[in-house]
Amino acid sequence: MTGADSRSDRVGAGHRVGPDDGEAVIARTRAWVVQAVIGLDLCPFAKAAQARGQVRYVVSEATDADGLLGSLEEELHRLAATDAGTLETTLLIHPRVMDDFLDYNDFLAAADAAVEALGYRGVLQVASFHPQYQFDGTEAGDIGNATNRSPYPTLHLLREASVERAVEAFGDTDEIYRKNIRTLQRLGPAGWAQIEAGIAAAGPVAD
Repeated sequence: MTGADSRSDRVGAGHRVGPDDGEAVIARTRAWVVQAVIGLDLCPFAKAAQARGQVRYVVSEATDADGLLGSLEEELHRLAATDAGTLETTLLIHPRVMDDFLDYNDFLAAADAAVEALGYRGVLQVASFHPQYQFDGTEAGDIGNATNRSPYPTLHLLREASVERAVEAFGDTDEIYRKNIRTLQRLGPAGWAQIEAGIAAAGPVAD
């Protein structure tokens, strides 16, 4: 796994990330979870895990695909080995690599292959968030893409059992997706820009 280099890279929604900015990266990601994911009810089962402190936020220092794969494998092992009552889910934030969405989207195949190779198929899965996220069949400026737009490129590690319980509790995940699109359409670009501004202004806070 490669370490961070000394330059500042342009990532996320216009943020610059230096080698010592991990706390700021986590602070903005936490703000996104609270203000967007929970605040807009984009993920109805995120609130409880966040409130119980069962979400792990970790910044990868990787600067290339191999380094990111190493970070992912490490976090998959950690999640699998930790009791769900202590750690429910992990957000692996990687601000120095996969800034381009197409590169990131291609990397998801390697992420899924890692889950398979490590023996975690049916146990863990990886979901995707990116500041340039774009669903198939949409234009880049489609407000609906904001449902999966995080401040920085992020891999979301989930427990399959948790996903299954959520589906039982909240119903069809496709309907959740459709509801989220309607929510963003009502919010509009100006409303989303206001949320992004609040996220960008977030700073490190004490645990």
